[in-house]
Amino acid sequence: MASFLLRRLILAACVALTVLTLAFTLTRLSGDLAISIAGPSATDADIAIIRTAYGLDRRLPEQFLAWVGRAAVGDFGESFFFKARVSSLIAERMPITLSLGLTGLGIALLVSIPLGILAAVREGSWVDRLVQLFAMIGQAMPSFWLGLIMMIFFGLQLGWLPVSGTGSWEHYVMPGTVLAFSAIPALTRLTRSGMIQALASDYIRTARAKGLSRFSILFKHALRNAALPVVSIASVQLGFMLGGSIVIETVFALHGVGFLAWESITKNDFPVVQAVVLVLAVIYVVLTLLADLFNAVLDPRLRG
Repeated sequence: MASFLLRRLILAACVALTVLTLAFTLTRLSGDLAISIAGPSATDADIAIIRTAYGLDRRLPEQFLAWVGRAAVGDFGESFFFKARVSSLIAERMPITLSLGLTGLGIALLVSIPLGILAAVREGSWVDRLVQLFAMIGQAMPSFWLGLIMMIFFGLQLGWLPVSGTGSWEHYVMPGTVLAFSAIPALTRLTRSGMIQALASDYIRTARAKGLSRFSILFKHALRNAALPVVSIASVQLGFMLGGSIVIETVFALHGVGFLAWESITKNDFPVVQAVVLVLAVIYVVLTLLADLFNAVLDPRLRG
């Protein structure tokens, strides 16, 4: 188990370093940052002052190593637009994004696992085909379009739910549902295929021969083995939700990390953009690592 954990930690560190390098490189490829900060009406002298003040006159390797050194201790610099520490901005807005992501994942699991089990039990029937059609529609549906439709119908016409803000749990229902639709198709199909494979196994036939109840066979024996890949995909989907929440947060005016990233991109606030990309990538890597460890606990064969 120790060697398994060490291998996963080394892989996670390599992924985080790669993302950190890409985030730094892409912001530099977007153009001259000193000109973007100074504005179109700045003189050459103003640009030179800004370039010196922010260390943009140094070579790129020096800038990169300096940023890595600061980022390693949680110092992401100061925002050009918000005039505040980047770490404070992210810490202030992260709870909104985490609440949205966890809400979306919870709704996705509550919908996809029962649908996957139902489709597996009724394999080949009209119920199975209907579930697969629902998954296909959910995968093809644009998130921003579904969000706008829900805002118009449930928020404006029926008045059941608020269309923006984060004042209560009700504010997360619509955006969480929209975010869940991006994960429901994959989780449903994975649960269905895992349950079909498990129900065809020898130990399930043995359980039936012993006279165990249908509920015990489905949920105590078959689902336990079918849930292994679902755990991995669920953690990956949560990472996708946190990283892809920028569209949902913009549509529903939720001032989380995704909305912060959108604001920073439009304002050329590159310290915030770099930090948001790095933080979300680290969260994604940690979630994937935890999923691997959890699967290794459930199935000792994976440790090899």
